[in-house]
Amino acid sequence: MTVHRVGPGTIELVLGDIVDQNVDAIVNAANSQLAGGGGVDGAIHRAAGPQLLQRCQQITPNADGQRCPTGEVRVTAAGNLSARWVIHAVGPVYHAQQQEQASELLRATHHQALETAAELGCQSISFAAISTGVYGFPVELAAPIALGVAYQFLLQNRSPQDIRWVLFGEPHWQVFEQALLTIEKTGGQC
Repeated sequence: MTVHRVGPGTIELVLGDIVDQNVDAIVNAANSQLAGGGGVDGAIHRAAGPQLLQRCQQITPNADGQRCPTGEVRVTAAGNLSARWVIHAVGPVYHAQQQEQASELLRATHHQALETAAELGCQSISFAAISTGVYGFPVELAAPIALGVAYQFLLQNRSPQDIRWVLFGEPHWQVFEQALLTIEKTGGQC
């Protein structure tokens, strides 16, 4: 685990499983139907129990059948998790020819998750590396975006004070650590 002080809070990088985190909110790398799935999404749904999917199904879908469009978030209670809330965040599918659009959507996803956590009164929040799994966003591009949003958010807001990334493998952790060190050296510019 690595802890970096930023303004009134911290950004932490942890190797582990996001479902084991004792935080106010866990950010789920969800799909737009909020139907559960594989990877982080599946792990969160399994750990939270069937009530999480039931809560997700209560969210009214839009005309395209999306309960949460890409770049946005929705909130449910956390079921059997130790967290109080699950913030379902739908990151973009990465396409190199649309890199700028994907980057903006990833930035918006993280910013909305942090704003939502603040509105809920959360002091702590855990993220996974959103969009870097089956959605194909290169972790080397995603890490500075995600961490840059958090860094700026901590400089401008009082909560949540503890923003944590829970990374499943050492290679992702190393990329996030390097990105955070670069952001600190540049005063939050990424």
